[in-house]
Amino acid sequence: MRKIPFSVQILLGLVLGVALGFLARANDLSWLTSTLDTVGGLFVQLLKLAVPPLVFTAIVVSVVSLRGVANAARLALKTLLWFGITALVAVSVGIGLGLLTNPGRGVTLDLAGAAEPKRTGSWTDFLTGIVPTNPVGAFVEGNVLQIVFLAIVVGAAALLVGEKAEPFVTLNRSVLEIVQKALWWVIRLAPIGTLGLIGNAVASYGWDLLAPLAKFTTAVYVGCAIVLLVVYPVVLLAAGRLNPLRFFAGAWPAIELAFVSRSSVGTMPVTQRAVERLGVPREYASFAVPFGATTKMDGCAAIYPALAAIFVAQVFGVHLGVTDYLLIAFVSVVGSAATAGLTGALVMLTLTLSTLGLPLAGAGLLLAIDPILDMIRTATNVAGQALVPTVVAAREGTLDRTAYDSAGRRELIDPEPADAATRKDELAPVPA
Repeated sequence: MRKIPFSVQILLGLVLGVALGFLARANDLSWLTSTLDTVGGLFVQLLKLAVPPLVFTAIVVSVVSLRGVANAARLALKTLLWFGITALVAVSVGIGLGLLTNPGRGVTLDLAGAAEPKRTGSWTDFLTGIVPTNPVGAFVEGNVLQIVFLAIVVGAAALLVGEKAEPFVTLNRSVLEIVQKALWWVIRLAPIGTLGLIGNAVASYGWDLLAPLAKFTTAVYVGCAIVLLVVYPVVLLAAGRLNPLRFFAGAWPAIELAFVSRSSVGTMPVTQRAVERLGVPREYASFAVPFGATTKMDGCAAIYPALAAIFVAQVFGVHLGVTDYLLIAFVSVVGSAATAGLTGALVMLTLTLSTLGLPLAGAGLLLAIDPILDMIRTATNVAGQALVPTVVAAREGTLDRTAYDSAGRRELIDPEPADAATRKDELAPVPA
């Protein structure tokens, strides 16, 4: 299998998963559907297992690493600014597409069966949920937002303490290396995980279920495609004077893994390696990528909530005005950290619906197809997380343009760290 490029392995898993899914659905093979569900579920579970230690150690190390970055505060502010700019453009695409396609108009669904989801988001819950009551509980419950808060505070404190904190920082670096090594093993299982996830989706969601939501599903995919293939290339050309084809060649392994894994955090090691391969300085990438993996969500927190809010409003017969659309944009830009890089965007959706005063039961109408939507949403998230540090580095004059122009000419997925000492000994070149 090591002789087969990783992207081809993913594609094979995708094709085989679709075939097995159709076989299971056509012949009502419940045992095969259950097996596919178990395989895919175990893959996602393994990714989630690494999330708490990965997020905490990565952010602590990234905050401390800012000590060696010139103009660190300016870089951090510019990163946040571009996060906001691209999120605003993405949510504008979502709103525009929603107004153009009217995804909920004429849709007939059983509203009596739409129940409020158990997990909901509100501004009060979001703000009070940032600070944990028990730091251990944040890790036990896997509350990524609270873990991010703890990591930023601890990293900032270690940065200010200086030399006395070096043993603690060294410990975090060691734990991060160990977690990433274990996560690379999990990532190597992505072709098998793809088979299970896609196969179960095909077996579980037939046309009878998807037909009433076909217009909405298409709108989400088209919206993400516009951001991926139009907005991001324009940003690369206009803001960074960069060739978009080279960007996608370098970032493609991370985007591909995000599509099948549906986890921005789980994809983070691949995203960081891709960003570094694109020529972004490691010191800056080690800050921007972990930060983006937990807060930069153009798919889950911008395009999807905008379209979903319009869909729910139309299904329930609620008129949305200009103020409501401005609120959608505000929630998307400011509240995206609520998605926290995990699979699904339910918290962000309910946060948007509650802000607009729309029925939270509307979120229940979309839960059935959420895994189908989450694939393209997460791929868009990760592409944006790779885009911003690349653009910022280009504008700051720190991007290695030679590395950028050669990005994508080597196999990216391998179990070894891609540092300067080993980079030349990585896998054999593959076609650009």
